[in-house]
Amino acid sequence: MSILTPISFTETDLDTVATHEGRVAVFVDAQGKLDPGARRVNRLTKGAVARVVESPKWAKMKDADVISLGYPAGMAAEAVDVVRIERNAKGVPARKAGAALAKSRGGKGDMLMLCAPLRHAQEVVYGFAMRDYAFEDHKSAETSRDGTVTVMQGKPDELQAACAPLLAVAEGAHMCRDLTNEPANVLTTTNYAERLKEMESLGLKVEVLDEKALAKLGMRTLLSVGQGSVSPSYVVVMRWEGGKKGEAPLALVGKGVVFDTGGISLKPGAGMGDMTMDMGGSAVVAGVMRTLALRAAKANVVGLVGIVENMPSGNASRPGDVVVSMKGDTIENLNTDAEGRLVLCDVMWYAQEQYKPAAMIDLATLTGAIITSLGHENAGVFSNNTSFCNDFLKAAEAEGEGAWRMPLGQAYDDLLKSRIADMKNIGGPAAGSITAAQFLQRFVKEDCPWIHLDIAGVASVKSETALAPVGATGWGVASLNRLITDNYEVE
Repeated sequence: MSILTPISFTETDLDTVATHEGRVAVFVDAQGKLDPGARRVNRLTKGAVARVVESPKWAKMKDADVISLGYPAGMAAEAVDVVRIERNAKGVPARKAGAALAKSRGGKGDMLMLCAPLRHAQEVVYGFAMRDYAFEDHKSAETSRDGTVTVMQGKPDELQAACAPLLAVAEGAHMCRDLTNEPANVLTTTNYAERLKEMESLGLKVEVLDEKALAKLGMRTLLSVGQGSVSPSYVVVMRWEGGKKGEAPLALVGKGVVFDTGGISLKPGAGMGDMTMDMGGSAVVAGVMRTLALRAAKANVVGLVGIVENMPSGNASRPGDVVVSMKGDTIENLNTDAEGRLVLCDVMWYAQEQYKPAAMIDLATLTGAIITSLGHENAGVFSNNTSFCNDFLKAAEAEGEGAWRMPLGQAYDDLLKSRIADMKNIGGPAAGSITAAQFLQRFVKEDCPWIHLDIAGVASVKSETALAPVGATGWGVASLNRLITDNYEVE
């Protein structure tokens, strides 16, 4: 698993600035006012920092932009990074500033951040940690990342304490990215279950349900998806019990299709290699559970992921097959490439039957239709409870993770009517992401607040985002963690 770059926190000691051999970062507001740290660097570089902030280029820069001065005279540093940022900046702008520094470091060398002028330096450190990531496990060339980060500030102990829960989020997001980026021949269903089981060392209670246990429970729809693969199917349950004893947990349910060929309804060859990310919803659940354990969250949360592989073979599900869900409803499987909802519906029903959650959120790279609707900027949010939905949307907005509420309604649900079974698994070419959500809603009990997050457009992207490089983004770990912090943690 990707390891965060070591970060240490010390009191400001400007006498060490001249001899630091890596990168040195200073923070200057739009007006160009230099704090003592920036003034020291300016003096050492014979006025270079002042020339930067007095230049026309500085006036045109945006908050979180960086100008780098390479191999500055008068210092041992490789570079000085001058960051434009307001002293009271917090949230997304401050995080973008940290991300810009991570990008400038490029995973190599030591960095010294002179954070004394920043009132919310923890946000900059968090942004750095989130962007300071690369998935290089399968490159044969020497690509190992190295170096450390030293953060100087007047009250380092307080800053370190403020950073601790944020760095837990970053570690959870990195785990989510690692899992989503892994090729399917490495992240097999069994390997995935084993990786999740290892989180018991953090204090999570982890249970792995194998095919025999799933068959006994009646998870026939989930098992039908994986029956064409030689890889066994699993459901992994991760419990964090940091809240009041006996208090109903929040349930997080994730789709974990480690590779999706489409089954007998075979996908086109072009782009099929991207389907290693079809377990992205389950990766978010895993990342959130890791975060909660690392920061010892005072909440009860259960994470459940259905892990399968969807392959064509002589034993694979056929279009037109009818399968019985754990709930007891019969489903006409008209398209074996609409398999994620068959995985989720059984796990969602099991979550409600077994844990009687206070609320439930499922996450899945479920439909291409949501990308058509929202592109790669927003996840689709579907819910049966406006208050619960608004709590999540508020958390996502605070974390800068795009999310947009989509409609539900009886007219969409009617598109799922089947001639020979209780329902079809697809509703036709129109409103594909909505009919998928309507299908899932049939497996939500009336008294259970529920959100479905279709993250097909945001789980893995072809261009970098504010806090992530190209590839898996870790979208959702931060938002769900904030939702839990704000609404489910005990005093």
